[in-house]
Amino acid sequence: MDFILVTEYLNTNLGYKLLASKYGMPSSSPLKQWVRTYKSLGIEGLKRKSGKETYTVQFKLDTVKFMLETGASFQETANQFKMNNPALIYSWRKAFNEQGIEGLKLKLKRRPSMTKKPRKSKKSEEKDLTREKALERENELLRLEVAYLGMSTHY
Repeated sequence: MDFILVTEYLNTNLGYKLLASKYGMPSSSPLKQWVRTYKSLGIEGLKRKSGKETYTVQFKLDTVKFMLETGASFQETANQFKMNNPALIYSWRKAFNEQGIEGLKLKLKRRPSMTKKPRKSKKSEEKDLTREKALERENELLRLEVAYLGMSTHY
C-alpha cells in the first residue's frame, strides 16, 4: 500500500492531504514519511522487515552522535543510516539522554512468568468426589427426614 500511495503522489498533481483523504487516512504524515523514505532509500526503504532487526550499541551511538552533532532531524538521520523507522532513533536518543551509553544496550523485555497453580493429584480429586457423594447422600437423607417430620405434624 505504501508504494502505491507514493507512486500515485509522485505521478499525479495530488497533494499529501488530498491523497491521504482519498484513501481514508486520518493524517498525511505517514504519506510524507513514505515519500521521503522512498526518495532517499528507494523501494527497499518501503519494504517491511521480516523479524525484529537488532542494532549494535556502536551503531546506535553513531546514529545518536550524528544527530546531535549535525542537528539533523530524525527522518534525515534515518535516511543517512538507511533506516526506515525514525521513531527508533527517537527512542535511542531519549535513552542516551537519560542513561548515557548504558541506555543503548539491548535490554530483553520479557513478560513476567505466570505463577504456577498447584495441581491436584488424582487421589485428592478422588477424595473430593467421594466426599461430594457422601455430602449429597447426607443432604438427601436430611430432606427425607424434614419431609417426614413435616408430614407427622399435619396428622
